[in-house]
Amino acid sequence: MSRLRPISAGLPDFPWDTISAAKATAASHAGGIVDMSVGTPMDPVDSLIRDALAASSEFPGYPATVGTLALREAAVGALDRRFGVTGLDESSILPVIGTKEAIAGLPAQLGVPAGDTVVIPEVAYPTYEVGALLAGATPRRADRIADYGDRVPTLIFLNSPSNPTGAVASAEELRSVVEWARAHGSVVVSDECYLGLTWEGSALSVLHPSVCGGDHTGLIAVHSLSKVSNLASYRAGFLAGDRALIAELLAVRKHAGMIVPFPIQGATIAALNDDVHVDAQRERYRVRRAKLKAAVEGAGFTVDRSEAGLYLWISRGDDSRATLDWFASRGILVAPGDFYGPAGSKHVRMALTATDERVDAAVDRLAP
Repeated sequence: MSRLRPISAGLPDFPWDTISAAKATAASHAGGIVDMSVGTPMDPVDSLIRDALAASSEFPGYPATVGTLALREAAVGALDRRFGVTGLDESSILPVIGTKEAIAGLPAQLGVPAGDTVVIPEVAYPTYEVGALLAGATPRRADRIADYGDRVPTLIFLNSPSNPTGAVASAEELRSVVEWARAHGSVVVSDECYLGLTWEGSALSVLHPSVCGGDHTGLIAVHSLSKVSNLASYRAGFLAGDRALIAELLAVRKHAGMIVPFPIQGATIAALNDDVHVDAQRERYRVRRAKLKAAVEGAGFTVDRSEAGLYLWISRGDDSRATLDWFASRGILVAPGDFYGPAGSKHVRMALTATDERVDAAVDRLAP
């Protein structure tokens, strides 16, 4: 008998495996399925990025885990130019093989002791919980410091703008968590993959001077090119922040051979150095959001939060699985809110990432 201990036994069910029946129902619609359950980009990769990928494809050797200097400088420049983050240099950046992998591995790679607490948002992207469980830690859902419990968390995950709710934390809210974490010796990891897609008001990085006072100690920001540059298939992202934490992660990831392929690094540099394609993609999503928001409100749903990101967080008070079936009967597949925690059980998440043709089909099907 094998002495292996299956790690998957301690993990929750993979959420998308639980909606196969609804997907089959939606796929049976005469006009075909409109899949808005996953926020996967559907628009083309800009030619300047593809050209950079091709131009970097002749390198035959092993790239470095730390990434090229040009990549790290491009990340520093993009964070400054796009989000007003100052005080970083190339030693503050670490490229990663997609930010989902990075988030899942961060608690273990940062050395969170087994049994310690990792705070995750009340309604949260499932990988925060998975990352805590893979490290043998205990995830605790809490949006308020008062709800962190009696045990000081070793690590606190923030997500602003939020997936799935689109909620944006204010500078005051972010600053209060940073100050509390520093006073108690906790590390803050802020998932900021949707920071460039804010529709109402403004969103700030945890590394912004108004949040952290220009001091990045104990802070890591997670940034992805999947959404703003349509690079989900490239698995392109990076970590930024506390130089000591970045150095520790680099040391661990070097041993594990976690290396971003050299052609992907070349493409990432091009994407980070150009804002024109980012602005164009943001405008595509803005137009789709306006159409879908009007359609779901016309169908009797309330759109809650959703001031940023790639999703509408909608409800009309029913159980999320009943709402999932309601949409599926119209050929539209959404994500039930219970994917993201018990507090999401009355909502569903609708992605803005379908093509224009599929968005228009959804709007027609939702018409009274």
